[in-house]
Amino acid sequence: MSSTSPSTTSLRVSDLSQSGPTAFNLRPDKAQLQAIAQELGLDGLRKLSFEGDVRPQGKSDWVLQARLGATVIQPCVVTLEPVTTRIEAPVARTFLRDYTETDEPEAEMPEDDTREPLGTSIDPAAIMLEALALNLPEYPRKDGAGIDSVAVTEPGKKPMTDEDARPFAGLADLKARLEDDKDS
Repeated sequence: MSSTSPSTTSLRVSDLSQSGPTAFNLRPDKAQLQAIAQELGLDGLRKLSFEGDVRPQGKSDWVLQARLGATVIQPCVVTLEPVTTRIEAPVARTFLRDYTETDEPEAEMPEDDTREPLGTSIDPAAIMLEALALNLPEYPRKDGAGIDSVAVTEPGKKPMTDEDARPFAGLADLKARLEDDKDS
């Protein structure tokens, strides 16, 4: 994720070593963790680390490789009770000087979604936030939490059950009745 306006964690491409990796190790403090949790809609964020390096690739491209570690708290999609999840994920980005995007309105997604255009800086903190957002569980569920059957209908009417909703549920019964009619 190239940044046009450098932040405190941005690495200016012109300052990066051409002969070897430039290491980084981000560990947000408590106030930063709270701000990130709020931004991502989390109930809590206990730990967050992003450690890796940026190294040259060829004459003008750069590769970021890192490891994301986080402990997040989200509401269970069934019970709304807090669910704590540990996230450990590798993160890779390739910043290309000659990156080109297609102008076609309905172009397919590229197979390699780790490629990005190279700007004047590379911001590991922005990449960390993006990677965290992409690795969050979409539907966190507390162990043992399940959905019981729900029956809703107008007063005085029989509620429709899951069995009633199955399109072929009555065929076996119909077949059995037709066979009984043949036998009689």
